[in-house]
Amino acid sequence: MESTSAGAGPLPRNGKLESLLNKDSYQLSGKSSEEVGDEVFVEGLGTNGYVDDDGWLCVLISSVRIITCFIMMMITTVVWASIMIVLIPWPNQRIRQANAYGHVTGRLLMWILGNPIKIEGAQYSKERGIYISNHSSILDTFLTMWLVPTGTVSIARKGIIWYPLFGQLYLLSNHLLIDVSNPTNAIQSMNEAVEAVVKNNLSLIIFPEGTRSEDGRLLPFKKGFVHLALQSRLPIIPIVLTGTHLAWRKGSLRIRPAPLTVRFLPPIETDEWVPDKINEYIRSVQDIYVMNLPESQRPLYSSIA
Repeated sequence: MESTSAGAGPLPRNGKLESLLNKDSYQLSGKSSEEVGDEVFVEGLGTNGYVDDDGWLCVLISSVRIITCFIMMMITTVVWASIMIVLIPWPNQRIRQANAYGHVTGRLLMWILGNPIKIEGAQYSKERGIYISNHSSILDTFLTMWLVPTGTVSIARKGIIWYPLFGQLYLLSNHLLIDVSNPTNAIQSMNEAVEAVVKNNLSLIIFPEGTRSEDGRLLPFKKGFVHLALQSRLPIIPIVLTGTHLAWRKGSLRIRPAPLTVRFLPPIETDEWVPDKINEYIRSVQDIYVMNLPESQRPLYSSIA
């Protein structure tokens, strides 16, 4: 799978750190990767077999990994925040550096946590479009920031800017913020986001459920991603994540060695979509997820939010 973290700044395509952490270089601590067609298997520091062991040793290892992740994330965040400040006059370069930050930090954190990762449909991760993903764990954020292509921006609520360090980096990165305090402001924010994406030839990443699932089961999709597609006419590229809800459960401070799968599905063209079929489009995209998720992650009911 070709690295997507090329761009201006301190991490050129052939940089030593980049080559260690990018999606091509999986020679990590003596571990190897197998690539067959569009499928990549990444063997991390964990084991292929998932054993949910609550013994003290497993808890200790989990704690060390999480603390290490926190420290490394703080270091990379401070480094890239310094870069962003220098690049304040150049917003497009800040976006590219934000992607470089995501590629390096996301890959590094997943390597530290050690979960085996299988990546499918890697060729679709190079397309320009609206990337959407199911969401049930903080690991989803690490995986998507690592794997989406350079030139991708995310959309988050304005409250994210108050998160220590990470929120300020998000603001400096020139990513998009929406005001959800009332529907009128939210719609205006979405319109401004689409204008920025179209004007600057960008991709988007969004979690259409709007929040994390408690148990890993798919939640009803909000309508925002369809409105974005209708206005931008960009294709929708589904990312199906499995196993993340087992590896790091919502509200838990424990990482488990569950194997993870990241599956990029073929782009869904939106050129001929029309506004009066929004619910139909949401339902059809949800159905794609239902077909590609394991039984344990499928919704127990179907509804349109």
